[in-house]
Amino acid sequence: MSHAHILIVDDEPDIRELVSEILEDEGYEVSVAEDGGAARAAFTRIQPDLVLLDIWMPDVDGITLLKEWSAGGLDCPVVIMTGHGSVETAVEATRLGAHDFVQKPISLARLISIVASALASRQDAPEKPRASVPVVEPVGASAAMRSLRDKAGQAARHDSAVLITGEGGSGREMLARYIHQKSGRQGPFVVLDPCEVATDDAAAYLLGASGPDGAAPGIFEQAAGGTLYIPDIQDLPGEAMKLISQAIEGLEQAGAESRPARLVATGSPDLAAYAEASPELEQLYFRLNVLPLHIPALRERPEDVPDLLRYFGEWFPDQEDLPYRPISVSAQNRLRNHSWPGNVRELKNLVKQLLVLGGSGEVTVGEVEEALSRNPVTPSTQAPSHPEIFDLPLREAREAFERDYLVYQLSKVDGSVGKLAENVGMERTHLYRKLRALNIDPKTISRDGGQS
Repeated sequence: MSHAHILIVDDEPDIRELVSEILEDEGYEVSVAEDGGAARAAFTRIQPDLVLLDIWMPDVDGITLLKEWSAGGLDCPVVIMTGHGSVETAVEATRLGAHDFVQKPISLARLISIVASALASRQDAPEKPRASVPVVEPVGASAAMRSLRDKAGQAARHDSAVLITGEGGSGREMLARYIHQKSGRQGPFVVLDPCEVATDDAAAYLLGASGPDGAAPGIFEQAAGGTLYIPDIQDLPGEAMKLISQAIEGLEQAGAESRPARLVATGSPDLAAYAEASPELEQLYFRLNVLPLHIPALRERPEDVPDLLRYFGEWFPDQEDLPYRPISVSAQNRLRNHSWPGNVRELKNLVKQLLVLGGSGEVTVGEVEEALSRNPVTPSTQAPSHPEIFDLPLREAREAFERDYLVYQLSKVDGSVGKLAENVGMERTHLYRKLRALNIDPKTISRDGGQS
């Protein structure tokens, strides 16, 4: 079976269907385009191994497309499909760079032979160097996203730490990678693993360690000359926060000449309130919060939804070989009005569902409704088999638990913060910060466990 990807460009549905069936039976991957505009988009999106190109189309003729692609450095063979009356034009196309031509009505044997010959000619040609990986900009034309891209570009020109706040799934890591790519740093983009810093070996993981086989570099050293990405700093263990703060202090003392790792960290929207309640987080927060950036939730910028749908609708066919399907205007409008509790991550997963589980042709509003029903965002009326808190993101679940726990403990001591500090094992100053962050007023707590 061949893995070659062939693009068929023809305005006649019967021709597209017939040729697609023939080539798919031969084991090729096939995409189709019904006119010149669709052909341009598909050619850029899928980067085909071969194009079967009709000459006469309603918007742009095949010769014009061939000239455009050739001028841009055509790196795949093109086979012209033509009627009997256009053989002379097809011959002219071969002079412009087309590999060959096939006449309509199409001969099955000749088509298969020409396709195999064209693909073989590509394999024999010297391989061209691949272009560098393009910088993926945060998607969206809203004023908020335009401002964010500008600020990210400004931050990329400096080596100072960047702290990105935003809700989970809003695209914080994508923005961090964008800053890394725009910075021009030649070192790697390294992601800190939160599980590794929750063990007894956290110091060795972060700062390195010596062993019988020599010194093992820590993650800060591994990211030297590049970017170290630290996700959700409010969820790190306190001891890890201390170690990271120490490592940052060491980087600051090392100076710019050593080209240490550039730090980009992320946190929740209310990170500042968490920092007030934790001395370890507060210290780390002020070390990292040099160049602050905030990504707004998707529900706050619904005008960006069509751009994101278009981006992922083209990304999945390109990166995962899923079928390309345009999304109807009515479906886009329905999704603009969705609340997106999972932000961009939820939208990305929804697009993938539509491409994997859907049919062919345009995505309809009915398909969107069905997909949304498979991922309900409203609480179920059936009693859950586990506490409702388990369905919340970790940050919100922890906050809900801490609040209920402290209100319960306060009710046992008649609202006395001094007694509460003894019972829960916290220093009183830290406890006051925690209560303030959770919006708990000890004076209003009664013995029944509630707030008056």
